[in-house]
Amino acid sequence: MATRPRIYTPETLTLNSRLDLEAQASTHLVKVLRLKEGAEIRLFNGDGCEYLASITVAGKKNAQVEITQVLSTESKISFPLHLGQVVSKGDRMDFTIQKATELGITDITPLWSERCDVRLKGERLEKKMEHWKKVAISACEQSGRNHIPTIHPAMVYHEWATSIESDIKLVLHTRDQKPLADLKTPTSVALLVGPEGGITDEEVELCIQQGFTGLTLGPRILRTETAALAALSLFQYLWGDF
Repeated sequence: MATRPRIYTPETLTLNSRLDLEAQASTHLVKVLRLKEGAEIRLFNGDGCEYLASITVAGKKNAQVEITQVLSTESKISFPLHLGQVVSKGDRMDFTIQKATELGITDITPLWSERCDVRLKGERLEKKMEHWKKVAISACEQSGRNHIPTIHPAMVYHEWATSIESDIKLVLHTRDQKPLADLKTPTSVALLVGPEGGITDEEVELCIQQGFTGLTLGPRILRTETAALAALSLFQYLWGDF
């Protein structure tokens, strides 16, 4: 049997209810995949469950479905993982959000720092935030994840570092570092990753004052997107669901 398409919807999903899918999802199912009435799909809305649905209307401009079964309930991530990522250029931020979602991140906050080369504000920032949320949703669709990570409003580096609360707080830097193996199993983790040009000594000092511990990932210099994903993979291996 072919794999049933998996689609996100922001609507509330309950057994035996009917709903109209959004235009983009409808177009994908009817025009791209050429599904007909009676075809089955999988739906999720971020509530932790996945639902089986049958297409009841397959129109050119809209598709309607009926929820026929609750397929599964996803266990929540073992512990909250919050990534504070200084915004990177081009599609690197998209890549980081996509892969971090696949790796089980629960929260992502885009950050601005002194050496950040990206400058967004106003309408451009609003559009980019909506785009990043869609990247996370798409990654959930692909990876089979039912909980959608929260993409928090962008913040200045020092505001996030001084306000974030977590059992363990780590910053990718050589200052005051401690081996991960020496850390107790945490109830939550916050990770701060700088831009391509790195973080300044003043920014590192601020982190240390706020209780962050330095973290390094070997002798090689990693790109900002590589560093974040390598660290998240280690966290999941040591303390999570890997």
